[in-house]
Amino acid sequence: MKMRTIGSVLMTAAVVAALGVGAGCKKKEEAPGEAPKAAAGDTIKIGFLGALTGDVAMFGKPTLDGMKMAAEEVNAAGGINGKKIEIVEADNRGDKQEGASVTQKLISRDNVVAIVGDPTTGITKVAAPIAQKAQVVLLSAGATGPGVVENGDFIFRNTLLDSVAIPACIDFFAKDLGYKKVAVITSDNNDYSVGLSQTFRDAAKGKGIEIVADEKVKDGDKDFSAQVTNIKAKKPDVIFFSGYYTEGALIMKEARKQGLKANMFGGDGLFSPKFIELGGPAAEGSMSALGFSPEQASPVTAKFVESYKKKFNGTEPGLFDAQGYDGVMMLADAMKRANSTDPKVFKTALAQTKNYEGVSGTITIRDNREPIKTPLALLAVKGGKFALKAKVPVKLD
Repeated sequence: MKMRTIGSVLMTAAVVAALGVGAGCKKKEEAPGEAPKAAAGDTIKIGFLGALTGDVAMFGKPTLDGMKMAAEEVNAAGGINGKKIEIVEADNRGDKQEGASVTQKLISRDNVVAIVGDPTTGITKVAAPIAQKAQVVLLSAGATGPGVVENGDFIFRNTLLDSVAIPACIDFFAKDLGYKKVAVITSDNNDYSVGLSQTFRDAAKGKGIEIVADEKVKDGDKDFSAQVTNIKAKKPDVIFFSGYYTEGALIMKEARKQGLKANMFGGDGLFSPKFIELGGPAAEGSMSALGFSPEQASPVTAKFVESYKKKFNGTEPGLFDAQGYDGVMMLADAMKRANSTDPKVFKTALAQTKNYEGVSGTITIRDNREPIKTPLALLAVKGGKFALKAKVPVKLD
């Protein structure tokens, strides 16, 4: 998100070294590659990795809110084997270098046994090799792009994957909405956007949907007139934008300015009140594919929504609140089943999670530590707010 790509584990290590994290430390507990011991004393420390300030704080703040809410509930019920959960937080500001630094600090200085985050794919890909080397469980409650769990057997996530959501949406568009022509826009300095666009291109093959335009932009751009002009000439039924809400809103304002009537569709990167705030009337009709909706809630989700609204003065929870909550609850569940707070032990129980009834959906962790979850929620902006357009079931294997 508005950050340069760090292309390899070696570059990640270089970033950490450049930041001085772990370098020259004399204390044994701050050695960067050393695995933590099981939670000591009466506290189980779980780290939060995400942005609390900056452009992507709209993803980080609710994730932390959900995590804290889960920890409070677990602690009120007696904790895990008599131990209380403590959420250790820090602000990575949506920056990859700071993400590496925070990850190392959580492990080496705070002695967390697990980390929930980052909600973004780019920073998760930076943090994952650090957590894997230290043998600390990292569970991302938001990263949907490729190249995350491949880092090793301590790396997990609980979000609806692009590789699952996009094909389901394409089927819905082709069969239910009758879309045939799509314009694709990619932010080519954004890991998440590049991966999501390729997922869309691959999934569209053989589905009767033609990609009539394939435009490139960059995070931070303000002028999208040239791209919209090119797209308008192709007369698409929908615009697929794989980036985030800031650029998405500006693209839609330009589209409406030029008289282009097609709505926008994207992943969870569009799901933010800021998208509606920045886009205004131009955002109406735009759609976002998510792994959570408070509408048509299951009993488990309905209970969570009620508790959340009581805690946050009537505000409804969103995707990242729910996934942050589920992240902590899934870790607690794994620790209880493993009867251990040692990440080398409870990671096995986490990997064996099947049909877990989370507030963001029913979650199964597959053999590759990737989640499969149902249902998919397709939300559309209606009357100045995101509202459920359709719930699409996803088959659990």
